[in-house]
Amino acid sequence: QVKLVESGGDSVHPGESLTLTCVFGSQFKLNDMSWYRQAPGKQREFVARIAGDGLTNYADSVKGRFTISREPARNIMYLQMNALKTEDTAVYYCNAIRSAINYWGQGTQVTVSS
Repeated sequence: QVKLVESGGDSVHPGESLTLTCVFGSQFKLNDMSWYRQAPGKQREFVARIAGDGLTNYADSVKGRFTISREPARNIMYLQMNALKTEDTAVYYCNAIRSAINYWGQGTQVTVSS
C-alpha cells in the first residue's frame, strides 16, 4: 500500500520555525524523496530532496533556512524550516519516485503571516 502522509503544518509569524513530517511506506525506504510546495495561484515547486544515500539538495529560495532529513528505520522524513518568510506560505507536499512514477501525499498547509 502506497503511503505518504504529511503533518506539522501550522500558522506562524515571520522568523519563526516549523518542522514538517512525512510518514512513508516502507517501499520508499531506499528511494529519493523530496518536499515540494504550492502557493495559491502558483505552480508546484521543488523545495528540497534527500537521496537514498543521504545526499541533499535545496531550492535557492530555502537554502540555509530549511533542512531535509530522514529516519529510514522509522520511514519518516522531516523538513525543518527556520526563519520562515511570508513567501514560504504554501501547501507542502511529500514526494517519492519509484519506478519512474511520482507519488504524492495529500499536503499540509503552512501559513506565515504577521
